Amino acid sequence: MEHALPIASTHPPLPSQERPSSPHGPGPWGVVAVSALGYFVDVLDLFLFNVFRVPSLHDLGISQDRLLSVGASLINIQMIGLLFGSFFWGILGDRKGRVRALYGSILLYSLATLANALVTSLPGYALCRLLAGLGLAGELGAAIALVSETLPQKQRGLGTALVAGLGLCGGIAAALLAELVTWRTAYVVGGLSGLALLLLRVRLRESSLFHALTALAAPQVQRGSLRLLFSSPRRRSLYIRLVLVGLPVWFVAGILMVFSPELARALDVSGITAGRCILFSYVGTALGDVGSGLLSQALKSRKRVLFLFLLLVAAAVAAFLSAQGVSSTALYALCFVLGVSTGYWAVLVTTAAEHVGTNLRATVSTTIPNVVRASIIPMNLVFSLLLPRLGIRSAALCLGTGCLVLALISLRSLRETFSDDLNFHELP
Repeated sequence: MEHALPIASTHPPLPSQERPSSPHGPGPWGVVAVSALGYFVDVLDLFLFNVFRVPSLHDLGISQDRLLSVGASLINIQMIGLLFGSFFWGILGDRKGRVRALYGSILLYSLATLANALVTSLPGYALCRLLAGLGLAGELGAAIALVSETLPQKQRGLGTALVAGLGLCGGIAAALLAELVTWRTAYVVGGLSGLALLLLRVRLRESSLFHALTALAAPQVQRGSLRLLFSSPRRRSLYIRLVLVGLPVWFVAGILMVFSPELARALDVSGITAGRCILFSYVGTALGDVGSGLLSQALKSRKRVLFLFLLLVAAAVAAFLSAQGVSSTALYALCFVLGVSTGYWAVLVTTAAEHVGTNLRATVSTTIPNVVRASIIPMNLVFSLLLPRLGIRSAALCLGTGCLVLALISLRSLRETFSDDLNFHELP
C-alpha cells in the first residue's frame, strides 16, 4: 500500500482546524507572516544576479560579446546548487524538522551572498553563486510544508498563496535595488537581510503533524527517503508530472526576463533593461500568486486554476514574442502580464505538498520548486542550440511552446487535492 491511513501516535490525530503551529511559537498566521518574509529574502537573493548580470560582469572585465554566454553559465552553476541543495534540505526537513532546514539554508545563502559582494574574479563569482544556490534551495519548500501543516484545510491555499505572493515581492526589491545601488552594495543588502531574518525565525516551532510523525515509532515509516519517494511508479510519475507543470514559470522567469534586453533588440524595442523587466514581471507574479490562491479557494479546486493560468501563460508569451516595434512602455506592460500568468506557482507548490504524506512532504515541497528552477539548465542548452538556427525570438517561441505542451499534458492526470486532509503518511 502506498498511501497509509492517518498517522497513529500516542495521541489521537488532531483535526486540521485545531492544529496549532507550536506550543510556544507564533500562531498560524504568524507562521505565514514569518514564512512570507523568508521567501521574500530568498527571492531577493536569487534574483540579484539576474538584475545585476550585465553591470557585475562588465566590472569583472567580461566583454560585451560574452555577456550572454557567461551569464548563462553562471545561472547554470547557481541552479546546480539549487538542485543539489533542495534534496539535502528537503531530506533534512523530513528527518530533523522543517524549522532546522530553514535555519541552515538561511545561514548558508546569507553568508554566500555577503561573500559575493567581495568577488574580484569570475571563478570567485561562480563559487559564490554555487554556495548561494545550495542555501537558497531550502527556503520555499520547508515554509510551504510548515504552513500547509499548520493552517486548517479551508485556509491552507490562502496561506501558501500569501507566502508566495508576498515573498515574490523580493523580485521587485531586487529590481528596485538595480535602480538605486551598485551590484556589490545590493549583495551586501541581500546577505544582511538573510541574517536579520534568521534572528526572526528563532520563534518558529514545528507543526503538530510533524511532532506526531516523530512520535510514531513504526519502523516502516521512513522519513525523507528518496528510495521511498522514487521506488514507487505512482510517486515517481507524480513527481515528474508536478515538475513539468512548473516549467512555463521558469521559462518566463529564466529565459524571457533574464534575456529580455536581447529579445527587445530582436523586436526593435529600445530602452529595455533586464532589471525593469524583472521588476514589472514580479509585480505581476506577486499579484498573480495571491489571485490564484484566492481563485483556488473560490473554485474549491487546484487543477482548474492551474489550467486557467497555463492558458494565460500561452497567450502572454505569444503576445510578448510578437510585439514587434512596440514602445518600451508596452513591452514592460507585457512583462507585467507575463508575471501575472506565472502566478500559479503558489497553487502548484501547495498541490505538491498536498499529494504526499507527512514523512515525505518537506522533501517533495522543497525539491520540486528547485527541480523546476534547475530546469533552466536544459532550457538554456536547448535555447543555445536553437539560437543560431532560428534566431532569438523563434528559439524562445519554440522552447516556450514545448514547455507549455508538457505542462498541459501533465496537468490532465493530476488528481484534485483541495479538500484532502494532510494527516497521513507514505508506506513502501
